[in-house]
Amino acid sequence: MGIRPWVVVEPPDRRGLRRITILGKAVGSAWSLRELRKVLRRLGYPDDMDLDDRARVYWRGGDSSVWPDDRGWRRRVVIALMLVGMLGSLALQVVIGWVDAWGALTFAQRLVGALFLLAGVVQGIALPAVVDYWGRRRVGLSGALVLLGVVMALATTTLLLFLWLQEREFIAAVLLVLALWLWSLWALRTLIREKVWRGIPHPRKFAVGVTVTALLTAISLGYSIIYQPIAAPLHFVLKAEFGTPQTGADSSYIHVPLKLYGKNAGGIPVYIVVDDYTVSGKLAEFSESGEGMKEWNDNEEVVRGYWPSEAQAFVSKVKSEVIATGQFQGPGSTLDSGEEFKMEKVITLPKNTKYETLKVVLQFAILRKDRGKIDDEFFYEKLSWVESEGIYYCPPDGCGELLIHHGRVRYNVNLINVTRKPRYVVAFWSPEDEPNAFVSSFNFKKEKKSRSMYEIYEDLDENEAEREAERYGLTWVSVNSEVSVKGLLKQAQP
Repeated sequence: MGIRPWVVVEPPDRRGLRRITILGKAVGSAWSLRELRKVLRRLGYPDDMDLDDRARVYWRGGDSSVWPDDRGWRRRVVIALMLVGMLGSLALQVVIGWVDAWGALTFAQRLVGALFLLAGVVQGIALPAVVDYWGRRRVGLSGALVLLGVVMALATTTLLLFLWLQEREFIAAVLLVLALWLWSLWALRTLIREKVWRGIPHPRKFAVGVTVTALLTAISLGYSIIYQPIAAPLHFVLKAEFGTPQTGADSSYIHVPLKLYGKNAGGIPVYIVVDDYTVSGKLAEFSESGEGMKEWNDNEEVVRGYWPSEAQAFVSKVKSEVIATGQFQGPGSTLDSGEEFKMEKVITLPKNTKYETLKVVLQFAILRKDRGKIDDEFFYEKLSWVESEGIYYCPPDGCGELLIHHGRVRYNVNLINVTRKPRYVVAFWSPEDEPNAFVSSFNFKKEKKSRSMYEIYEDLDENEAEREAERYGLTWVSVNSEVSVKGLLKQAQP
């Protein structure tokens, strides 16, 4: 045999693992006496070999009874906690990144989504690295992968908590984020105590790589959320014009063509949340004394809550009546950059009409597609006076008769959606009232069907509605045109 023993069992390391060498060559490692026998059996040693025979086995740092990790429950608890936290963080990365990577409108937003998916891939690779690092450490980079996965989890959860603190809305998801944030702090502390960087080749290059990745993520996210929506302005070309009237010699009425036109001349595609065109006839009397300027705040329009913004000295007792109204392109439709939409209607008037002028107003509310995406359910209109519609019902006496569009709207950067309550966009249209639209956390599906529309309006948080309108770019655009009825009658062609 010689002087040197056949088998040498080294002292236990910090984890309780004892390395096994034969003639100076490492042949394995063991956590317990049972594992030591497995290693020796694999090498051809008999099962009944006397391990306390110093002529065959030499023990360093303790005899055959010294196995600090004999049962290994502490190590297994650490592995389990690491795996659970890493799996939770991986799921969070995928939930956030998948939507943006495949469905975001801009390249910057898709890049952010891809970075989150990449972080999820790294954490997926880190899962077996956790077992290896707290196991036999056969892979030299296992510690680096675990550290990278933990750092990504800490960065993501910190960012999510920061975004949540801006609104501080209680949602179930924030409890998960907070739990993962606390887990990442514990995991990072554990890795620091393990001095994991000792096993990382070129630790400085590794640290530089992590820092650069974090900076690129922060820059891309900032560009996507802040710069891109602000840098791209909105611009629309709208037209509303009356054409040459048509009539017959024996006819008592005339047909007045109405041409409507809208074009998205800006760089951002938009949703049309609600739109409307309204043709009204103006009634007025001639004021020889020129006292019409004094009547601007004393007419029937004021009673309805509308203060006129114009006045004429020789026009008195001004009153408007709606002649025709309708929708232009329709709620839920879109106008991409450079896209245009035209519509022609015919307005019927008696030849002996009492109106002095005709006025048309084309208006619609738009929502920027680079900031939000409206779910498909919004495209289907519901009737407020039909109870079977399901989403909302209110008797006409209390609410009037309204066409309602209601649906979930999601911010284009999924980080916002994860840290906020759901937001809904709702639009109302009626021939008797002005169209309206707003974005808020109010959900019609959870509202009592017996409540009137006006009660619902009173309960809305105006500050929230204003904030959400700015966040999603909910804006109104309009154009109007007015012509003389006498001039139209003279132009009338048979």
